[in-house]
Amino acid sequence: MGKKMNNWRADFPILAQKVNDEPLVYLDNAATTQKPLAVLQTVRDFYENDNANIHRGVHTLAQRATERYEQVRQKVTDFIHGNDWHEVVFTKGTTEALNWVAASYGATHVKAGDEIVLSYLEHHSNLVPWQQLAKKVGAKLKYIELTADGQLDLQSAADLITDRTAIVALCHASNVMGVVNPIQAVSQLAHAHGAVMVVDGAQAVPHLPVDVQELGADFYAFSGHKMLAPTGVGVLWGKLALLNEMPPLEFGGEMIANVGLYETDFKEVPYKFEGGTQNIAGVIGLGAAIDYLQAIGLEQITKHEQELISYVLPQLQAIDGLEIYGPQDPSLRTGILSFNLTGLHPHDLASALDMDGVAVRAGHHCAQPLMNYLGVSATARASFYLYNTKEDADLLIKAILDAKEFFLNGSC
Repeated sequence: MGKKMNNWRADFPILAQKVNDEPLVYLDNAATTQKPLAVLQTVRDFYENDNANIHRGVHTLAQRATERYEQVRQKVTDFIHGNDWHEVVFTKGTTEALNWVAASYGATHVKAGDEIVLSYLEHHSNLVPWQQLAKKVGAKLKYIELTADGQLDLQSAADLITDRTAIVALCHASNVMGVVNPIQAVSQLAHAHGAVMVVDGAQAVPHLPVDVQELGADFYAFSGHKMLAPTGVGVLWGKLALLNEMPPLEFGGEMIANVGLYETDFKEVPYKFEGGTQNIAGVIGLGAAIDYLQAIGLEQITKHEQELISYVLPQLQAIDGLEIYGPQDPSLRTGILSFNLTGLHPHDLASALDMDGVAVRAGHHCAQPLMNYLGVSATARASFYLYNTKEDADLLIKAILDAKEFFLNGSC
């Protein structure tokens, strides 16, 4: 580990500001993370010195831009322990990546009567595309149950995954409950029945070491903006043999090898999926974010978040009327905590916290089936990351207690 955790704050200029005359406590990291100077400076450097379109020009700027862009493909491969840089496809984000798998691989491999197995934990991005595919081809959706504390029920998974299962699609970590799913165990179940394992890694890649081969994933998707990189860039990793079977979904630009009047030949993987001008600066910024995270070490980030959750969770559990969703054991979750305060709508709670400079998210978190499963319409969500501290946790607790006193007891 080259970078020390206590050097974090100076790297994130946005965190130095005040909100509503209070120091900013940013706890909405599950929605998007802040960007360190290293990423901001890398993006600026690209635009100031190397800005050109990639793969097309023979001039110096075009060659430099292409080299910087393609270097990130290898960085991503190493970061998630892939086997071959050809398996890395750049996308707009997790949502686009999962849609591509459903609309391309799914549409050509899933047929009427097949089954697609999901869980109640899924983000809409890993649920709606499979709904649409099932409607289109006549497949059936099945949902893995959860245990009493919100973890994936492996017995339910074993019962639901059968020889009729074509796809199993799960989040690696929940964006609401903070639970980390046993992807390796489910992958083994899926492969034993000839099914393909699709993993939404948006809430895992920024927070814990990921080895796609060890997990047994066939496809793995994640977003840059949740791991310190710019918005509008993400990754679809897939096994090369499967990517080769997938037809492209967007046509034009540099995904084409040769065009005739009536027929077109496409380039090899991954380029056949990257039509048009890509988010070049975003990809280069993603490379800088990976460098930053690796300088700290994902193991150290995981440890830091565990320490924060172990510190704050007991204090939240001690607040009368505050219900916390998901495992009550800090070791079983990432830095995400979803909760509700009895008698107060989560939007009102979030607004009250914002007045104290504490930024949390309130709503259904793009997980309405999970909200229905929990019997609520919405929750408040505080999500910690590498630059958060115990002082941030203290201010969160204080803001919740202040809101409770003001709204429920009528005093300030």
